[in-house]
Amino acid sequence: MAEKKKRWAMVIDLRRCVGCNACTVSCKIENNVPEGVFRSWVKEIEKGDYPEVTRFRLPRLCNHCDNAPCLAACPVQATYRTEDGAILIDYDHCIGCKYCMTACPYDARFLNPIRKTAEKCTFCYHRIQEGLLPACVTTCVGGARVFGDINDPESLVAKLVANNPVQVLKPEMNTEPYVFYIGADQNIMGARYDKLEKGEK
Repeated sequence: MAEKKKRWAMVIDLRRCVGCNACTVSCKIENNVPEGVFRSWVKEIEKGDYPEVTRFRLPRLCNHCDNAPCLAACPVQATYRTEDGAILIDYDHCIGCKYCMTACPYDARFLNPIRKTAEKCTFCYHRIQEGLLPACVTTCVGGARVFGDINDPESLVAKLVANNPVQVLKPEMNTEPYVFYIGADQNIMGARYDKLEKGEK
């Protein structure tokens, strides 16, 4: 039997996230992300009515989807997928048209205000090529972020997905994301997420 190709994935265990934003800061430093925009961030969501209000933390980043809408939307093929599943952007070819930003259902992309090209999380691809973990994973004080090859059954990522109920953001979009959550409230993962993010009931 042929060995499965490597497929990078991330698991975020919300039971361990303390909302410290170390992931956000380390991402900005590692990737020289300009002020006012983010590749990775932690969304705070409130649900319910006073006095019964519940607060959720939802770390966000590009989902590196198998069925990525941004790939089809790019008119110059500046967005591409690596052999190990990461979705990247060729900044030399990107024309800054924002089509990929509109196509992404997760609002994971932004226009770099300095370079004038689309930008997003890359799983710190420059680091994983060197055998290192993404910056956000190494700085997560609660150990909430786990990264690895999901096609390797011995990897921690594969074991977490196999042995826990996992959720993905907006499953109804059928994008087949490779960022998985453990311990997420189902009401903030699907179609209601957009309303909750905007503060609607």
